[in-house]
Amino acid sequence: MVSSFLKYLEFQKRYSHHTLKSYSNDLSQFTAFLQNGGLSITLEQAEHQHIRGWLIQMVQSGLSANTINRKIASIRSYYKYCLRHHLVQQDPTYKVKMLKAEKPLPVFVKEAELIKVLDRMVYADGFSGLRDQLVMEFLYSTGTRLSELVNLPECDIDVGQAQVKVLGKRNKQRIIPVPKPLIPIILNYQTQKKKEFPDNYSPYLIVSNSGRQSYPMLIYRIVNKALKSLGSLDKQSPHILRHTFATHLLNKGAELNAVKELLGHSSLASTQVYTHNSIERLKEVFNQSHPKA
Repeated sequence: MVSSFLKYLEFQKRYSHHTLKSYSNDLSQFTAFLQNGGLSITLEQAEHQHIRGWLIQMVQSGLSANTINRKIASIRSYYKYCLRHHLVQQDPTYKVKMLKAEKPLPVFVKEAELIKVLDRMVYADGFSGLRDQLVMEFLYSTGTRLSELVNLPECDIDVGQAQVKVLGKRNKQRIIPVPKPLIPIILNYQTQKKKEFPDNYSPYLIVSNSGRQSYPMLIYRIVNKALKSLGSLDKQSPHILRHTFATHLLNKGAELNAVKELLGHSSLASTQVYTHNSIERLKEVFNQSHPKA
């Protein structure tokens, strides 16, 4: 039954390979718990006390609350699927409560610091330098995910309309405006790309030094190198630029729903994590400006 559930997630829900692997691992671990405990029962035979026992074991093993909650969410989805297909009479997870977990605030770069990095960054001569510049400017200007940039076809950029069509999670498409300063960078890069690879021109926007489609580690290295000068950051990943994009928009007064659409979030709750950073910025402005502060 697990295999049909995973196929449902893949083809109906259109979950990514990474997400499918997580679901599969979580269900396998719960199955192992049921077998290793001498219970010799199947997933469909499990009851509330078995899930609670697994939860306690995970807590005692030192797993984080976020990891445990994700695993519980996986088996909860499985049992909802089983209920719809009449494989169980009731959901054994319905009494199981998620653990309280603190949500870390998104890490971002202050506007002045990032502008300084982008303006002062010295890129290599030739094609690779133009590509690295485009990667940095594109991620910050559009808020796209690393995977979205890697898989972005060049034809999905409409320079005339100053917009880009992005295919996000669960194959959900969205349109993102392209800022005017980014357009000449794109055009310059495309021109050089055609000169560099006239015989094996890749349909993907970002390519490696050999002209092939880029890969996550290449993008990571480009961003990591550019942000290394910022000692305030514990890590320098492409996702930092996405966080920075969202935070700067909200700091400038953008509506939360508009930022949600630009980021491709399925729920407003995912976008609301950025409001805390914006509130902190408002507090700074208040303390600096208000006579009674």
